[in-house]
Amino acid sequence: MTARVGVITFPGTLDDVDAARAARLVGAESVNLWHADADLKGVDAVIVPGGFSYGDYLRCGAIAKFAPVMGEVIAAAGRGLPVLGICNGFQVLCEAGLLPGALTRNAGLHFICRDVWLQVASNSSAWTSRYEQGADLLVPLKSGEGRFVASDAVLDELEGEGRVVFRYRDNLNGSMRDIAGISSANGRVVGLMPHPEHATEALTGPSDDGLGIFYSALDAVLAA
Repeated sequence: MTARVGVITFPGTLDDVDAARAARLVGAESVNLWHADADLKGVDAVIVPGGFSYGDYLRCGAIAKFAPVMGEVIAAAGRGLPVLGICNGFQVLCEAGLLPGALTRNAGLHFICRDVWLQVASNSSAWTSRYEQGADLLVPLKSGEGRFVASDAVLDELEGEGRVVFRYRDNLNGSMRDIAGISSANGRVVGLMPHPEHATEALTGPSDDGLGIFYSALDAVLAA
């Protein structure tokens, strides 16, 4: 069986091609999903990639959550479909209610474009199972509104249920509790602000540390 990974393109999306390439690098078939189509084309997993969907008008991800394709993603996630949101995709998943919290302006109000070290805080999600707990990953971060915030009650819930999946080793954007990525309660939906799709080959990125995320999803699909 070849896993089919759908990658959504919104107006303003930048990193859909890179996300599709990452899926192909791990042996999956990448499937293009258009924002205006309420059709997931029978894919086994979905990536909501980075960029500036709908120009980031209103708030990052605030318009994208109403796209016809997102209605299908929300319904499919409820049935256990693995979904990954990267950068703007993380913002979209939070706006859509698939993940708690919000992404706000970085501390210092500057856009950050840096390679950052992440710690794998949980390897029990559908997108992190290939990593060892506590492993360090070097991946690019490029965002102006990447500071994760939530109420103390939500943060405590995420911590208590093991749903913090990535933490910053050097918290450049001021995210609460150094959180770089979180998961849904069932571990099938994951959002993170840094870009693992830009860390799939040493030739084109700072490392190939991001590949484990896409291999993990492949394992989750094949095990279903």
